[in-house]
Parts: sequence; structure tokens; C-alpha cells
Amino acid sequence: MQDITDILDNRVLVVALVACFIAQALKLVIEVVKNQKLNVRVLVTTGGMPSAHSALVTALAAGIGQTVGWASPEFALATVFAIIVMYDAAGVRQAAGKQARILNQMIAELFDEKHEFSQDRLKELLGHTPVQVIAGSALGITIYWLARAAY
Repeated sequence: MQDITDILDNRVLVVALVACFIAQALKLVIEVVKNQKLNVRVLVTTGGMPSAHSALVTALAAGIGQTVGWASPEFALATVFAIIVMYDAAGVRQAAGKQARILNQMIAELFDEKHEFSQDRLKELLGHTPVQVIAGSALGITIYWLARAAY
């Protein structure tokens, strides 16, 4: 039980997770405003505005920098990790989502009248646009900045 208490006492981790949860909650608000309907699925899916991954890793890196030192190897590691995560979100996963969209369209056109093909559709919203990544990163820094007194 002490291990769980120790984890919950890790302020850097808690603030990073709060940034992630706030980003996910904002996705729900944006979805309601944009489409005028409540779609709670956005709370557990990838993609969308803002990037929760970016908010998480940016708040984590900033918290590590504040706690351990901006010149520390730990901050350098967290920053490189954050850059890789954000690059992947806007690059590789975004491209995979575009490929899924094209494949779904091809399947729909090829097998529209034939009911032999019963494969589920591929998930199309996998990655983020650069704007979504930047917004998530800005949110992560903002959450860190608001909570920096906790460090």
C-alpha cells in the first residue's frame, strides 16, 4: 500500500496525468461545440484536438526540469522522449490514419454490393495535425506552469 501512496505523492507524475486528463476532457467539449452532440467516445480515443499525448509528455518534461534541474540528464531524456512522442503523433500516426481512410474508401467501393467481405473498418483518427500537437504541448506547459508551486 505504501507503493501506491509513493506514486500518488509523485507530483511530477500527478501533474502530467492531470494535463492528459484535461486534454481529453477538452476533446469532449470541442466535440460538443463542433458537432452539437455528446460523444463520450472521444474521452478514450486517440487523435483530435488537443493532443493529450503532447500535453502529458510536455508537462512531464517541464516538471522534471523544475524538480531535478533544467541542465540535468533527466530533463534531457524527458525532452527527447517528448519530441519523439509529438513527432510520432503528428507524423507516423497521422499518416497511418490517412492510409486507413483510403483503405476504408477502397473497401467500401469494391465491396459495396457484395456482402462477402465482413471486415471491420480501420480506425481512421489515429494521429494529430501539427496544430493539435502544438495545442496539446501548450496545454501541458500551461498546466505545469499553473501547478509549478507544487514542485
